[in-house]
Amino acid sequence: MFLAFEHVTKFYGPVIGVNDVDCRVGPGITGLLGANGAGKSTLIKLASGQLRPSLGRVTLGEHDAWSTAAKRLLGYCPDSNHFYEEMSGREFVGAMAALSGYSRRERRQRTEQALERVGMSELADRRLGGCSYGMRQRVKLAQALVHDPPILLLDEPLLGVDPRGRRELNELFSTLADEGKTILVSSHLLDELELLAERLLVIARGRLVAAGTPGQVREELEDQPLVVELVSGESRRLAALLAELPEVRAIELADDTLLVRTTHSARFFATVGELVLEHEIDISRMRLLDAGAEAIFEYLG
Repeated sequence: MFLAFEHVTKFYGPVIGVNDVDCRVGPGITGLLGANGAGKSTLIKLASGQLRPSLGRVTLGEHDAWSTAAKRLLGYCPDSNHFYEEMSGREFVGAMAALSGYSRRERRQRTEQALERVGMSELADRRLGGCSYGMRQRVKLAQALVHDPPILLLDEPLLGVDPRGRRELNELFSTLADEGKTILVSSHLLDELELLAERLLVIARGRLVAAGTPGQVREELEDQPLVVELVSGESRRLAALLAELPEVRAIELADDTLLVRTTHSARFFATVGELVLEHEIDISRMRLLDAGAEAIFEYLG
């Protein structure tokens, strides 16, 4: 089943939240990458039917996203961390199942199945007000799954989850995708989405500016200015060599640390490796500083 945006524009008075977004999200995992203010939250709210588009159409299957029929097709895990704090996780998920219209017996069954899928069965009787952020994220996922929807909208679902929990939830998302579900996962971390998603959508200043496989999006971002930190006991000699490279835009030197602003990252890293070997320069550390959504937003917007 597809989630479709058909030339969608959303105005907030004179301000454009999203501008002529046109794409389809199909079965499997699609990542939505966008910095704060880029229009990601507006797109999520349009997809979940919380907002209606000013122009264009958003559909889940054959239904408009804001319709009651569409709501039955959607499991929504919001980025908001607000709950009925006095409830337990089991009570909360059960309440969401009740709102979906299930009988008491089916409600209990579906609640237990959803809690088991997210790894919360043994902890679900704990009051939500005393749960960790990661546990609360799992409860939000459980309520999104309780009615077994074909489309899942997950807004920053791994935020606050520990590394082990991230692996477990990523495995769950992959399993759900293998079952044929359509999953849209939003995040501000490119590396996180690259590991998880089969396809990426990048939104900046309300426009869809890149779409494709992670590899295709990386190719589109090849000219993106990046800052690379290098630490070397021969930092001055290394700086002099790097300054000759055409892809290097600027270098800042502080003691043993170089901050190099560069484009064409693949070519830059290959050239650095050749220079280090040729001139026998020891580099104790090399890392990328700004490969996240903010840098992509600045470049593509």
